[in-house]
Amino acid sequence: MVQLCRVCFRKYGNFVDNLRLYVCGGAGGMGLPRLGGHGGNGGDVWVVATKSMTLKGVKDKYPKKRFVADVGANSSVRSLKGQRGKDIEILVPVGITVTTDDDRILGELNAEGDRVRVARGGHGGSFSSSFLPSKGQSRQVRLDLKLIADLGLVGFPNAGKSSLLTVLSNATPQIGSYPFTTLNPQIGKLLYEDHKQISVADLPGLIEGAHVNRGMGHKFLKHVERTKQLLFVVDVCGFQLGSQTPFRSAFEAVQLLTKELELYKEELVSKPALLVVNKMDLPNADHKLRQLQRQILNPEEFCQTLPENMTPKSHMAFRNVVPVSTVTGLGVDRLKEFIRESIEEEASDATEVLRQQKLQLLRQHVQ
Repeated sequence: MVQLCRVCFRKYGNFVDNLRLYVCGGAGGMGLPRLGGHGGNGGDVWVVATKSMTLKGVKDKYPKKRFVADVGANSSVRSLKGQRGKDIEILVPVGITVTTDDDRILGELNAEGDRVRVARGGHGGSFSSSFLPSKGQSRQVRLDLKLIADLGLVGFPNAGKSSLLTVLSNATPQIGSYPFTTLNPQIGKLLYEDHKQISVADLPGLIEGAHVNRGMGHKFLKHVERTKQLLFVVDVCGFQLGSQTPFRSAFEAVQLLTKELELYKEELVSKPALLVVNKMDLPNADHKLRQLQRQILNPEEFCQTLPENMTPKSHMAFRNVVPVSTVTGLGVDRLKEFIRESIEEEASDATEVLRQQKLQLLRQHVQ
């Protein structure tokens, strides 16, 4: 049996997942008309990914959020070609998308060392510009963080995501009987005895209407985009956010979660997923589980009774449905095994696809 020795889990205090910056390339240097000297170009501004930085760190270190590269040196008798201005590098965490104010994507930083130029330096003065330099490019850019993890937990408030993480590990996320326990994303590593690591993102609970930014809305959903797989967590006895909201059964909760993902970005529903049915220690849980399993196997049949706005166009194809109890520990070990099997199966499939693509290219080259 696969054994999970522990989970390292990190909570993001005062979490910051977006930041707006002013960036400006350096101006070019003056040319030297009487000798045909060329002024140096201004420096560029780059955004560079590193694992040692957070957006909160950027905000704290640069409170003015203003970055201007150095100007190019003027041409002179001693140096007809002016020296180029020094570039500026803004160190940011991995997982950043860089956009302009009009939502144009400048680039994505998905691995350490990835870099995007966000402002070009101006040209130095030369014969073609009557030896007059140009200003550097200036604009506002937005840094938007989307957590990168192997597994993302998806569930309504009070489904038991934080409790599940507690029994899986020595982590101590905040747990309470009130709805929004997890307000900031947390990310951690499941560490197996053979040193295998699986990263898990525990995210704020969704509510109905999240796709239009109700509740935590887009703050949650954007982080789901970069997780490789999803772990749905539902209460076997159903869910009700408050006295003024309708009660939802476990099956309805699954459909609503799927619908919210679909409405935000349809391709999210095609991600590999596991379903955790939590709180199996509650009365009548076995009967409700059997009912849910029948419904999950035939979603089209049971969705006929649901309102159209609750029914997703595509249904999640769960690799496993795992009943657990965070109180008694029921099913936790099986869940650990299924998580690893699912992640490794996907990695194997991806490797095989890549192998077939390379083989096809080789055949085309030979022909």
